[in-house]
Amino acid sequence: MDNKFIEELSLNHWQPLSTLLYDGWVLRFADGYTKRANSINPIHYSTCDLNNKIKECEKIYSANRLPTIYKITPFVQPIHLDKTLEELGYTLIDTTSVQTLNLDNTSEPKLTSVIINEDITSLWLEDFCRLNNVKDKDKSVMERMLSNIKTKKAFISFYYQERVVACGLGVIEREYIGLYNIVTEKNYRNRGFGEQMILNLLKWGKENGARYSYLAVVSNNEPALKLYSKIGYSEIYKYWYRAKDSI
Repeated sequence: MDNKFIEELSLNHWQPLSTLLYDGWVLRFADGYTKRANSINPIHYSTCDLNNKIKECEKIYSANRLPTIYKITPFVQPIHLDKTLEELGYTLIDTTSVQTLNLDNTSEPKLTSVIINEDITSLWLEDFCRLNNVKDKDKSVMERMLSNIKTKKAFISFYYQERVVACGLGVIEREYIGLYNIVTEKNYRNRGFGEQMILNLLKWGKENGARYSYLAVVSNNEPALKLYSKIGYSEIYKYWYRAKDSI
């Protein structure tokens, strides 16, 4: 499968509040909640003068009171964009590993104390915000973003002694289930709960037509990298962000 296909899925599965198409670039806006939903994705052929285009993008994001952030993948157009942004003073942040998994040989979960809903619920949102320390001002934005996803999805909560200690999101499109928002409560980590939750989510994915899975994990998150490797995920490409803080 073309790796650019995975990038396309990831754009679909983490929805911003609005988008602007500008000469082959996809500009995404979500009131500042997550870089993924508030960045420029230069994935299609670009024709405009690059320096003028960068300046115009800066004006657009500044007008929306957001920093200008580019998501730099192996597929950016033009191909020298990253070097140009570096020369213009954009900082490289959050190098991320994109990984995939064939679901044919995934293990069955040993713990099945989960609840899966195919629509977002106030309880799931409350637990996720608690586990991930989401700011109050971002809660409604996140709910609107997740409600914008147009393909089949699963909001999963993992229970231990009647307490939600892990939760996450799976989105299915074209035989792939993408994993998002995978989080385990700090005091319950390193006990296998995250792994068991993911295995339950992948099982749901297979039952609903998924044959493969993908996810993105920040490259310096060693515990998560170890977990995903144990399950069987392997890297197919990396991306990072270039950010300019001034607005």
